[in-house]
Amino acid sequence: MKSLLEALEEGRLVELPEADKLRSIELLSHLVEAIPDIGTTRDILKGVMEREAQANTGMGRGVACPHCRTPDEGELRCAVGWSPKGISYGAPDGKPVHFVILYFVPDSERNAYLKEISGLAKAISASEESFETISELPDIHAVRDKLLDWVGLALAGAIPDTKARMIKLEAKEAIAASRETMPPMMVAQGARFLPFRLVVHQGGCIVLCNDPRLAESLEGNPDLPSRISLSREFDLGEWRVAVLSETIFARDRKEFTAIAIQMG
Repeated sequence: MKSLLEALEEGRLVELPEADKLRSIELLSHLVEAIPDIGTTRDILKGVMEREAQANTGMGRGVACPHCRTPDEGELRCAVGWSPKGISYGAPDGKPVHFVILYFVPDSERNAYLKEISGLAKAISASEESFETISELPDIHAVRDKLLDWVGLALAGAIPDTKARMIKLEAKEAIAASRETMPPMMVAQGARFLPFRLVVHQGGCIVLCNDPRLAESLEGNPDLPSRISLSREFDLGEWRVAVLSETIFARDRKEFTAIAIQMG
């Protein structure tokens, strides 16, 4: 369950703004693309939807696990979306989906992906979780706790119970410590999502993204370096910026991965 734990600890759990399957998968694809060692050179959305056309990835009980496979090397990664209203997903039990866990699966990690999905399914079954329980979770913090419960159950079936409890406790502590610095991302209907990377140095900053207008707008704002260093989510002009990760380098240089959200 390593990739799911990492997603929770690194802030890749969001409340989905629309009860729409394609838009939800699009947002989660952008979250995965914003991971530094993945980037936007792969069309994750296209890969996920091609897989979805072959077989629906709804697991039942309000959970779906869409995925994109790639021949490239890399680690198994995921992003998690929570839909309070529920998404009409075509799941086998006919129930709306409230948890969408989107996986990026390199060929070398295929067995790890299958093991994680199997462990998740067994955990949900072992918890005797009803659809009503999942559909009535009040907020994203309760969603985190529920996912951690499933992780704990999955680990308990694979490793000694004491170690499973320790891993779950460490994950809860890491997530609790990050709640103030990495709040849940709140976005509205009609929003446009653009992942980017930002390199901050003593002379200013450089924005790396595929949208020239976004790069020009962000680089032209003198407040960007200070704002992105102080807050994980903030408004800057027409954009809402959500920071996903920060890496510190020599000579006071920093690299941030983030998503710019342009309201429609």
